[in-house]
Amino acid sequence: MELPKFHETFDPILDILRDEKTYASRDMQNLVIEKYYSHLPETLLSETTKSGENLLYNRIAWGKSYLKKGGFIFYPQRGFVKITSKGLQQTDKLSLSVVEEGNSLLDFYKHENLKENHSDVSEINTSSPQDLIDNGVAQIESETKSELLERLKTIDPYYFEKVILILLKKMGYGDFVETSKSSDGGIDGIINEDKLGLDKIYIQAKRFNSNKVRELDIRNFIGAMSGDTNKGVFVTTSFFDQGAIRKAENAHHKIILIDGVKLVNLMHEFNVGVQIKAIYEVKQLDEDFFLEQ
Repeated sequence: MELPKFHETFDPILDILRDEKTYASRDMQNLVIEKYYSHLPETLLSETTKSGENLLYNRIAWGKSYLKKGGFIFYPQRGFVKITSKGLQQTDKLSLSVVEEGNSLLDFYKHENLKENHSDVSEINTSSPQDLIDNGVAQIESETKSELLERLKTIDPYYFEKVILILLKKMGYGDFVETSKSSDGGIDGIINEDKLGLDKIYIQAKRFNSNKVRELDIRNFIGAMSGDTNKGVFVTTSFFDQGAIRKAENAHHKIILIDGVKLVNLMHEFNVGVQIKAIYEVKQLDEDFFLEQ
């Protein structure tokens, strides 16, 4: 007897949610365990990850996460889960490959070759322990960035502007000033590179779901800078079309473009909107310790 792998929890999760009720995530996990895994010995049910989290709950949580990315379930509000029409229509046994094929969020990351890579059995058998660790960390990082981007697309637009200013501050730029929301003239914030505010960077933040930033948006941004500075950063949760990219490249101003992929990479790197969940220690033999005997 052994604990189910995370992808083996897909069908049990959908079964519990098939009544179309909204469940707190923890309640859903408890119901899955009660119906499908309560027969397992306590030694298995109490197994934990290296960081101390219950292993079975962890695997069900990952199953839930993949089902959401595949469009089989959704989160109607924070901490709650509900089945989608796609999930209700799923009658065959659900495999990992089927879930990944329906993963619309990863289409965004294909643009930057950030697809998640899941090793098959043959790859696992030929992978070194370090390879397995690195692959696991990469998958967790990709999952976190995907969730981060999704959250950025749903937060209040004014708070999104503040997030960008906080990020730039964490990156080492100077104090920032939020502009008036009623008359910002296309400028969402101003970074003072020096203490006296002699050198300024103007910030424009566009929280788009699918619309691309176009050339007109860049032109308006440059016009709003009004000769006060020649430096600007334009940030969006989506993409810049080719016209916008060319306009920024050919402008007399120095315009930095940050799209959704680059944005979540920077937020992940500088710990904005994310937190460290666990730290693992990997130990190996200290050869120097045994040199003198």
